[in-house]
Amino acid sequence: MEDNMTQGVQEYTKVESIFIRHRNVLLLKAEFTPIFTDHYIHLMSNKVRHPEKLDTILKDLLAVLVLHSVARPWKEVIAWTANLRAPRANFFASVSSTHKTIIGRLFTKDVRESKTNLLYSQTLDPSSKTPRTSTIEVESNSPLEWVEAYYTQSEQRPAKAFRFGDDYYLFACQPQFDEAWFESLDEKTAQEVLTSEETKILETRHFKFECGCSLEKILPTLSAWKEKPEELFGDQDAISINCPRCGTNYGLSREDFLNL
Repeated sequence: MEDNMTQGVQEYTKVESIFIRHRNVLLLKAEFTPIFTDHYIHLMSNKVRHPEKLDTILKDLLAVLVLHSVARPWKEVIAWTANLRAPRANFFASVSSTHKTIIGRLFTKDVRESKTNLLYSQTLDPSSKTPRTSTIEVESNSPLEWVEAYYTQSEQRPAKAFRFGDDYYLFACQPQFDEAWFESLDEKTAQEVLTSEETKILETRHFKFECGCSLEKILPTLSAWKEKPEELFGDQDAISINCPRCGTNYGLSREDFLNL
């Protein structure tokens, strides 16, 4: 697949799945500038501006969730929600390998206070109607550390994540991995792994920042108000409908709603 170019930035983020021979460790790596660029375009189009510290957390979450999804089987849809105590905020991200998309959102209003930082994970396989769920406590505000904690507690294998600018690496251990080598893995050895170790690219997947929402897809959620529009519109002729996944606002007039 050839990546289209938009103003010098690739349209897709290409994720490489690389097996590190003799170490039995899987490396997932990608450069996330395309996804981050579309993330900022999305924020600007919706007139949203995040505090830099919170925006960094959201970008890290988008990156590690994409990498994690490539370590998983095809066709899974994975959603992570993190509830932080300080700063009090919720972070949501969802990735689909089938649709090759990642979406994420930050919530700072009406956030429930928690005694600890909690990470909620839902993984849906098309062959099952019930998503696999897990909840873990996370000590820090770093998604790179969240994914490591998730692998230890939910995947039952170690992992390490690193960020180098817009480049992210996730090392996920496989059965009979080299424990001593993995334990010594740090930022320096992580950056040198492609030249210092024998590796093989297993596959590549492409992702972009996209929700796929539309007013038509959101309208069915308003069916309960079909017979009582006054409760939905009050004395207004039009309201703004908000996508719960990405925060995009859609205008809806009372007339259009009644004509559906």
